[in-house]
Amino acid sequence: MLEDLEGIVMANENAELSHVDPEGRPRMVNVGEKPLTRRRAVAAGLVTMRPETLKLALGGGGPKGPVIDVARLAGITAAKRTADLVPLCHPLPLDQVDVEIASAGENALEVRAVAEATWRTGVEMEAFTAVVAAAMTLIDMLKAVDREMTITDVRLLEKSGGRSQDWSRGDS
Repeated sequence: MLEDLEGIVMANENAELSHVDPEGRPRMVNVGEKPLTRRRAVAAGLVTMRPETLKLALGGGGPKGPVIDVARLAGITAAKRTADLVPLCHPLPLDQVDVEIASAGENALEVRAVAEATWRTGVEMEAFTAVVAAAMTLIDMLKAVDREMTITDVRLLEKSGGRSQDWSRGDS
């Protein structure tokens, strides 16, 4: 296993696997000495569906109630529980999580989440968790009318704060 990790590191000379100790074992990074800074991350993903399913979701209905409202709440709640889901994530005090869900063409909804905190580590995982939980909730609430929905294109759009440079995806 360590040989595999060394190959990954060698592929990018500047890369360091911060969550792996010198023996190749998983570890939680010590962030205790890092300064508090304002952190922000934006992630997004798509839920594809039949056009009639999209119309139902956008109309506020569905077999289980107000689909988009419930999915937004699921995303916000999930972001607050990220450290419970991702083993090496630090629990952190989120200042804000916002989840927006909007039409993305005739057969998809885009889920976009913004997570913000003033803390010692980034909030990318919280933004990802919000997107995926909201997308899963959309599927759960609409599966009675469309079993072929998919979650696709989950990606980080931008991040800021901390020691590393601010970053933005070119296609966001």
